Amino acid sequence: MAKFVLLGGSGKTGRRLTMTLEEQGHPAVVASRNSPARFDWHDTSTWQPVVTGADGVFIVGPGSARDWSGQLTAFLEVADAAGVQHAVLLSSRAVEHFPGGAVDLAEQALAAGPVPWTMLRPTHFDQNFTEAMFVPIDGLITEPVGTGAEPFVDVSDVAEVAAKVLIERAFIGERLSLSGPAALTFEEAAGILSTASGVTVRFKPEDPAAHVARMLAAGTPQEYVRWRLAMLKAIRTGADAYVSDGVHQVLGREATGFADWAAREVPDASWSVPGAQRL
Repeated sequence: MAKFVLLGGSGKTGRRLTMTLEEQGHPAVVASRNSPARFDWHDTSTWQPVVTGADGVFIVGPGSARDWSGQLTAFLEVADAAGVQHAVLLSSRAVEHFPGGAVDLAEQALAAGPVPWTMLRPTHFDQNFTEAMFVPIDGLITEPVGTGAEPFVDVSDVAEVAAKVLIERAFIGERLSLSGPAALTFEEAAGILSTASGVTVRFKPEDPAAHVARMLAAGTPQEYVRWRLAMLKAIRTGADAYVSDGVHQVLGREATGFADWAAREVPDASWSVPGAQRL
């Protein structure tokens, strides 16, 4: 029985990873600024206590709006001194389209650090349509992706991959690209969401410049805006439409399809529950 620490473990992936690890009999310590096991990237005094006694650590960074590679480098030194044997980083396949950005720099810091590592590079999550950036507003999804397609991945698959990699201390030194089994346009995704929710969901392409203006007006940090635009441009141009086999490589099964995920989770989404506005 191994002990694993999940930095940023209260997020979409961390919540599911916690359940997966505990179901398999491994203690999972969720470490964040607001958890009992307090961890703060800006407070180095919180680092050593949470990694003491840990066999592996799952790392979700503090965001994509700024470079945090220096903090990661320092943290890895602490983790190594504490005896941590494996660090698994939740990165993004979109790092390929934004070299020199915060995610790329974090990957470089991990690769140069003293702790054996594995990087997970998922595509956009299915759950972005229920918990994050693609959630329909009044039944409408508006993004600057045109007719581009994306092989959205189920976060539960990502969590299952992370659990197996951590438990087996496997795929050391590898960058695992994770995607769903097929690329879908946002129009196709909206149709599947409509079927699963019983709510009419539509997609309307947005002009990239208008999207940038909207984000900046909302106070979004410019570095994150650049990162997001790079991700969305990769969808719009077709550069991110290819399917990766990382889920099958690790788990020995096909990745969960978007429609199967939607049937499982979308009926419980806040915008599709009974009483929600229907168009």
